[in-house]
Amino acid sequence: DQAIGLLQEPEADPDMEPWEAARDRAVLTLLYGCGLRISEGLSLKRSDAPLGDSLRITGKGAKTRIVPVLPQVIEAVDDYVRLCPWPLAPEQALFRAKRGGPLSPRQVQATVQRLRGRLGLPASATPHALRHSFATHLLGAGADLRSIQELLGHASLSTTQKYTQVDAAALLKAYEAAHPRR
Repeated sequence: DQAIGLLQEPEADPDMEPWEAARDRAVLTLLYGCGLRISEGLSLKRSDAPLGDSLRITGKGAKTRIVPVLPQVIEAVDDYVRLCPWPLAPEQALFRAKRGGPLSPRQVQATVQRLRGRLGLPASATPHALRHSFATHLLGAGADLRSIQELLGHASLSTTQKYTQVDAAALLKAYEAAHPRR
C-alpha cells in the first residue's frame, strides 16, 4: 500500500508542473514495476519510448537482462513523454530535470524524500526500497527465487535470498493470526 501511495502522490502536488508530476510518477512506477535500480531507470534513452512489452537493461557489471514491462509502466512513461516540454533526440536521456538536463539519481532520491514526508512514511522508504518491494511482492505471489534473481540482475542467488527473510516473517505473522490452535 505504501509503494502504491508513493506512486500516486506526485500528481497530488499542486505546486508541481504537470509534466514534472508525470515524470516522477513514471520514474517511480518504472523502478517499482520493473524492479530497476535508479541508475538503470535513468539510463533509458528517448529512443526506448514508447516502451514495449520488455526492456533490455544493462545493470551492474555491464550485465544485460530482459525485464517485462507492465501496462501501468508503459502508460506512465507515455504520459510523461506526451507532457514533457523538452524536445529530445533519440540518444538523449529520457527523463529530464526542470531545466531540461538529464534527471539525476539525487533528484529522484530528493523527490522520494519529499513524498515520504508528505505521506508519513519511514526513512526506509527510498527509491531502492521500491526495488525491494518489487521482489518481495513477487516472492509473496509465488515466484521462485531463480526467476527473481534474473529479473533483478543479481549475480548470486544469496543476494536474492535476503527477500525470503522478509517474506517468511510476514508468513509467520499471518500464520499466528489465523491459525485456530495458536
